[in-house]
Amino acid sequence: MNDSILTIALAQHDFLVGDIWGNLEKSLRLLDEARAAKADLLLFPEMALSGYPPEDLLLRPGFLEACREATGQFTAAVSGIDAVFGHPWDENGVRYNAASWIREGQVLGRYFKKHLPNYLVFDEHRYFTAGGDPLVVEIRGVRTGVIICEDAWQPGPSLSAREAGAELLLVPNASPYRANKQADRVATLAGRHEETGLPIVYCNLVGGQDELVFDGRSLLMDRGGHVAAPGPHCEEALLLADFSPDGTLSWIGGYTDPDAPSPPPSAQSATPSSRDLRSEYPGPPPAGGKIPGQARDDAFAPDEKVAEIYTVITTGLRDYVRKNGFSDVVFGLSGGIDSSLVLALAADAMGPDRVHTVMMPSRHTSGLSIELAQEQAVQLGVDHRCISIEPPYEALLTLLGPSFAGQAPDVTEENLQARVRGNIVMALSNKFGWLPLVTSNKSEFAVGYCTIYGDMCGGFAPLLDCSKERVYELARYRNTLSPAIPENVISRPPSAELAPDQKDEDSLPPYALLDEVLQRYVEQDGSVEDIIAEGYDADMVRRVARLVLLNEYKRRQGPPGVRITSRAFGRDRRYPITSGWRDV
Repeated sequence: MNDSILTIALAQHDFLVGDIWGNLEKSLRLLDEARAAKADLLLFPEMALSGYPPEDLLLRPGFLEACREATGQFTAAVSGIDAVFGHPWDENGVRYNAASWIREGQVLGRYFKKHLPNYLVFDEHRYFTAGGDPLVVEIRGVRTGVIICEDAWQPGPSLSAREAGAELLLVPNASPYRANKQADRVATLAGRHEETGLPIVYCNLVGGQDELVFDGRSLLMDRGGHVAAPGPHCEEALLLADFSPDGTLSWIGGYTDPDAPSPPPSAQSATPSSRDLRSEYPGPPPAGGKIPGQARDDAFAPDEKVAEIYTVITTGLRDYVRKNGFSDVVFGLSGGIDSSLVLALAADAMGPDRVHTVMMPSRHTSGLSIELAQEQAVQLGVDHRCISIEPPYEALLTLLGPSFAGQAPDVTEENLQARVRGNIVMALSNKFGWLPLVTSNKSEFAVGYCTIYGDMCGGFAPLLDCSKERVYELARYRNTLSPAIPENVISRPPSAELAPDQKDEDSLPPYALLDEVLQRYVEQDGSVEDIIAEGYDADMVRRVARLVLLNEYKRRQGPPGVRITSRAFGRDRRYPITSGWRDV
């Protein structure tokens, strides 16, 4: 190592999956900006060229050919600065998750990711072959190693880099958010530092991709194990860091991309500015490994945890709408807590002028619900209309009357109301091209307390991974920023209002209790007997577990939604619909 300072730029940016040529153009622009900032090296996130995860696009020969061509174009453009560039690479029919070290139009070496995650949302064994050899390149007298994302969660690759002579470790990442993930990242890097003594530069992807949100918060860990304040949360930024001969790593500034979408209010208030990144930890963080998917509930104070979840959901919603070519969203606003929270999220994510709500009252809808929906819509400044479902509902009852003769009214008539509402929302979506949102929460999806082809109609479910109790936490948090959800919405008992004097707890256990059982059964894969052994009522636990199993078919037909826990419905939890196995 010599006596000069190595300046590293980190491209904490959003790269759209599959947009190879758009991502190439963005990468070339970032290269110019990093060069103008006098950086010696530009570090990109994992798979920046293709976006992450590209899934079965990687199985298409044309896609891989385009990636090879774009990688060649990027390589030829590199001059006056080094770049570590993430991209897929096909070599004689073998696919790799690669990071290429490029200098003056030449590839000095390619690192192929060694540890391919195959758990929870990850499925890399389906697409890639594991690499093996370390990559260490000297820049400004500093021998610098490269490993990719999951390689940092395992001890082998960082040790191999050190044994190959590395004095500094670069880690490009596509690490998606879940609650308390940042604490686990810091602990994991501390584990690698403890094993190797190497300073670490950790650059993460940012932005929403279907169910996933990549939250940025890139990290620096110096030779002493000190961690600089993380990069911005859910916000694009080109960050600059200096690596000094004494092993110190520190931010020297950076700036947010002026063309990037504005983060929601909570992101602006809860994350450090990319122009004001400063040391936040006085000493080394606790060392320790990480079990894939493990959550650490003690890592954040409750208000901080809820704030970051709110920001993640708004980011996921905004990017899903924007990246899929929609301009506006539409959904039913009932005067209940779930749709009221979705309205606040949508208005924050996209701006109120792009949000459309519709109250669809029936004979069972209270006057208070109509008033609260109107009050919130006016307060947030969104387009709102009221369309009664009584005429089409009555027409359906008349139409079906002969077929239903002799049968007592039951849940069928309740579901008809939900399906009429679903048709109205879908009609508005079709007519105006607005994306319909589903407002059901995780507790409801878990036990099937939602109507397929009714209130489940829609293209995206912001609350898919939020329990009912979490919904209330998020609503209360949002009101600490500015008035957004009427207090009467938060305080009133939840009701679907599909029958006279109906309350959710007529059909379900109290949500506080239900969510505790669901957390153990769904998120922790606990057995029915183990949950009962904790003191929960046996009949209630068995009923909840039975409902979860029976409603897999509904969830399979539901929309995607933002992942915030370690076990979300969808990619995280893949259960068969047709199954003879029961643990109840």
